[in-house]
Amino acid sequence: MNVIIVEDEIAASENLVYLLEQIDPQINVIKTLDAVKASVAYFKEDNSAELIFMDIHLADGISFEIFEQVQIKTPVIFTTAYDQYAIQAFKVNSVDYILKPINKDELSTAINKFKSTQNSSSNSATDINGLLQMIQSKTKSYKSTFLVQKRDELLPIKTNDIAYFYIDTGIVKATTFNNESYIINKKLEDIELEIDPNQFFRVNRQFILNRESITNIKFYFNGKLIVNTNPPYNDRIVVSKAKANEVKNWMNS
Repeated sequence: MNVIIVEDEIAASENLVYLLEQIDPQINVIKTLDAVKASVAYFKEDNSAELIFMDIHLADGISFEIFEQVQIKTPVIFTTAYDQYAIQAFKVNSVDYILKPINKDELSTAINKFKSTQNSSSNSATDINGLLQMIQSKTKSYKSTFLVQKRDELLPIKTNDIAYFYIDTGIVKATTFNNESYIINKKLEDIELEIDPNQFFRVNRQFILNRESITNIKFYFNGKLIVNTNPPYNDRIVVSKAKANEVKNWMNS
């Protein structure tokens, strides 16, 4: 079976290839793509794969943009860290998904599901459009308050009053617009799923920024960016080249 992987993280792509080889040696990865632009160019010329594994967040945008530019009739299994409402949309639209980090058993189940439904109609551009509409129209309730400890008391801090969440020597903290910092007893990954993605964005492994805290974005070497905030952080907040376009698109939305 010929498959294509659309994934911008090298480690994640290599891990997926390894798991596929473990599950079925007959699976042949014929192409690995890492961006929307490259994927559109490829699928305009070649749609010969039997199955596509596709991450949602790519180096230069969201993978759904691919389907807006080229028709893909090949079944797609999304590999994603999307939150629950989007996952429900995948189910309704008969588009399969696997949550990251990818589990071998779940991957095997998804492949078996694909094999068992090969004779049925595969997802089309209509399915993807329906998926996009559902995601855009679905209302989700995001966390409005974080309860933090300060000395011998607990304080409710409104989420919108937080300028950024960050990791400081292994400890997750939040700094408010009043420049007060508090320890948050959660992982940054968990916080990312609880807050409004229109208002907050994880710009790198260390930082989730409130868009209202960003004063300017400066170009850095090798396509990287430096984000300046108010209140200022005591070190550079660097955005990788791979994530630079995604950050700019988010700020421009």
